[in-house]
Amino acid sequence: MGKIGGFLEYDRKDSIDISPKQRICNFAEFHLPINEEERKKQASRCMDCGVPFCQFGQEIAGMSSGCPLHNMIPEWNDLLYRGNYDEALKRLLLTNPFPEFTSRVCPAPCEKACTCSLHGDAVTICENEKFLIEYGFDREIIKAKQASKRSGKKIAIVGSGPSGLATAWQLNRRGHEVTVYERSDRAGGLLMYGIPNMKLDKEYVNRRIALMEEEGITFVLSTSIDTPEAADKLKSEYDAVVLAVGASKPRDLQVANREATGIHFAVDYLQAATKHVLDANDTEPTIDANNKHVLVIGGGDTGNDCVGTAIRQHCASVMQLEMMPELPSTRQENNPWPEWPKVKKTDYGQEEAIAVFGKDPRVYEATVKEFVKNEAGEVCQAIIVDVAWQLDENKRMQPVHVADSERVVDCDLVFIAAGFVGVENNVCTAFMLDQTERGVLATTDGTATAIDGVFVTGDAKRGQSLVVWAMQEGKNTARAVDTYLMGYSNL
Repeated sequence: MGKIGGFLEYDRKDSIDISPKQRICNFAEFHLPINEEERKKQASRCMDCGVPFCQFGQEIAGMSSGCPLHNMIPEWNDLLYRGNYDEALKRLLLTNPFPEFTSRVCPAPCEKACTCSLHGDAVTICENEKFLIEYGFDREIIKAKQASKRSGKKIAIVGSGPSGLATAWQLNRRGHEVTVYERSDRAGGLLMYGIPNMKLDKEYVNRRIALMEEEGITFVLSTSIDTPEAADKLKSEYDAVVLAVGASKPRDLQVANREATGIHFAVDYLQAATKHVLDANDTEPTIDANNKHVLVIGGGDTGNDCVGTAIRQHCASVMQLEMMPELPSTRQENNPWPEWPKVKKTDYGQEEAIAVFGKDPRVYEATVKEFVKNEAGEVCQAIIVDVAWQLDENKRMQPVHVADSERVVDCDLVFIAAGFVGVENNVCTAFMLDQTERGVLATTDGTATAIDGVFVTGDAKRGQSLVVWAMQEGKNTARAVDTYLMGYSNL
C-alpha cells in the first residue's frame, strides 16, 4: 500500500465544482481539479485491501459492484502516491482502453465497493484515474500505436459508442483491418450525443477518435446499416460483422394526447442540444427549452441531464417526475456493503434547479395520467397522479394509481426519460436476428449470433447499462471475434 495510515490521516477531498449559478451559463465541464500534491494524498488513502472489492466487477442483487473492467486500482493508486505516474498509467491502460471516458461519466461502482466507504468516504478512484490519463495525454505518452503485423482479415463494426470503440480498438491492435459505421454525423455514439457536453466535453471524444484513426481504424459516418441490402453487403465484404448498436429504443407512455406537439423522447432532446452546441451556429436548437415550462418524466441520469440542459437553455420552470419512492439518505440494513448503495442522490441538474428556482424539481411516486393540448395541438398541461407500489399476481411490484390524487400542472415542453426497451427494430430486420424478451439481440454462444460471422456487443447484448460495462463487453467481443477469425486469441 502507499502511505500506511493514509486513510486515517487524510479525509476525502473531491474536485471543486463551479457553483450552479455560474456553470449554467455554458455547456462546459465544471469540475476543477485539485493540485498534484493533494492528488497524491488522495491516492495514499487506498489501503491495498486483502480482498479489493473495488476491482470485483460483478453484480450483487442485480446491480454492479466493483469495476467491470477489473482495473488494478490498488496498484496504480500506490504508484500515483509515490509519484511514479508513468508506471501508474501503464497499469491503468492494461485493463481500461479509454480512462478519459470512464473517469468522467462512470457512476463509480468501484468507489461504492471501496472498503473505506464502510465507515467513511471512499477513495477518489475516478478522479485519480482522470489525473493519470490526462497526465498521459498532456505529456504525449498516449500516442498512436500501429499493429506490428496485419492479419489480412476485415471487420465491420456497426455503431461507434463505447462498446463499438472498445471492440474496434482491441481488434485493430491485434492486426485486423477495422471499419466502424456510424449513422450520425459524428463518431462516438452515446459518448457524443447521449451525454451532455457539461458531463463529457466532446473534445475528449474527438481526441480519442483522431487517435484511433491514426492507428488505422476507418470511420464511415452518416451511414445507416438498417436494411437487408446494407446488411448483406457488409456480410459479403467483411470476414466478421459486430453489431454495437446499443439498446436505444425508448420506452413510451401510453396516455391520452401523447401525440401532442412539444412531447419528445429525452434522447432526441439531448442529441439536438449537443448538436447545437457543437455546430456553434446562431440558429435556435431544433428543440429549445427557452422560456418553456418543462416537465421531465423519469428520475434517472437521463432525466437529470434533461433538467440540466433545460436550465442552460433558460427554461421558465422545470419539474421532474419519479415513479419510485424517495430513497433514504444512508444505507439500510437490507442494502449492505459492497452492494450498490440505494441512497438518495442529488445530481448536478437537480442542484442547479434548486439554485435557480429555489426547490428540488423532483416529485416522487408520481406519473402522468393524461396530457392536455390546446387548439393548435400543442401540449399545454399534464394531469399527474400519485402512484403506490403493490404486488401483482406474479409477486412483482407494480405501480397503481392512487384514487383522487390527480392534479394539473402547466407544461409546454415534455421530455420522456422512462428508460429503454431494447434494440431498434430495423436492425433486427436488416440482419434477420431474433430478440429476447428484454428486447436485446439474441446470441447463441457468448457474443455470437445465429448468423455465421455476425456478433453483438454492449447494450445491444446486455440491455441498457453503464459505459464501463459496454467497454468490458467490447473487449470480450473482440476476443470472441479474434478467436473466430484466427482459431485462437491473445487479446
